[in-house]
Amino acid sequence: MLFSLNRRQLGVTLLTLSAIVVAGGSQAGTLEDVKKKGVVVIGIQGDNPPWGYVDSSGKQDGIDADMGRAFAEYLGVKAEFVPLAVANRIPALTTGRVDILFATMAMLPERAKVVQYSKPYVANQITLVAAQATPINSNADMGKYVIGVPRSSTQDTQVTNNAPAGAEIRRFDDDAATIQALLSGQVQAVGANSFYPQRLNAAKPELGFEPKLHFTALYNGACTRLGEKEWNETANKFVDQIKSNGKLAAFYAKWMKAPVPVFPDSVPGVPFTVQ
Repeated sequence: MLFSLNRRQLGVTLLTLSAIVVAGGSQAGTLEDVKKKGVVVIGIQGDNPPWGYVDSSGKQDGIDADMGRAFAEYLGVKAEFVPLAVANRIPALTTGRVDILFATMAMLPERAKVVQYSKPYVANQITLVAAQATPINSNADMGKYVIGVPRSSTQDTQVTNNAPAGAEIRRFDDDAATIQALLSGQVQAVGANSFYPQRLNAAKPELGFEPKLHFTALYNGACTRLGEKEWNETANKFVDQIKSNGKLAAFYAKWMKAPVPVFPDSVPGVPFTVQ
């Protein structure tokens, strides 16, 4: 038993406080600075296909990479990507290491206290995934197994909230490490996004990995720093443009193999504009 719900709540509080502190000392540039420099620095996940990852040639790829390059083109500058682990995404933004996040940032009220979300541009399903032969039919069944999650991720939150008291939850640095833990037998199930089964079954198709429990449907947005109205307005105008000109539909067809979903006009606790 690595963490209890109370410890998770403490962790969220510490994340919130630390992000607020570092945000106050950020040396990040304005949009004008970025345009003068000719480069926008984009935080992205480093090993989570098809969201964001580095391909065999060393190039950043995935739907978030395509979004980032399109955003740089929208600004008239070049894109510079910084691959980030799940737990490092918000600190990288609030400390000014990156200008904006296209990094599989699910819209959650606790995160909205420390970063500013844009309008949503992609949807995601959060589930519990295990091999076909692993009998998990209810939340209570999670207590019979060791469950893996990426630390500080939405999967971490959902598994922690839904697992019974005493369930053993092991936290790993990122999605790739979590997937490897399931493949190697360190854990028997994992909190997963929409594409875990595809990656797991590519590695061990004989096990027939599948979603066992459905936790929630989420939406991802680009993230900028709190209070930076110009960055937020620019991100929202960009999202509106790619929705209307067909670029987002092309990205969805390429990476999600699906049409663009209908996005909500609001998400409880998550404003899309600077308040």
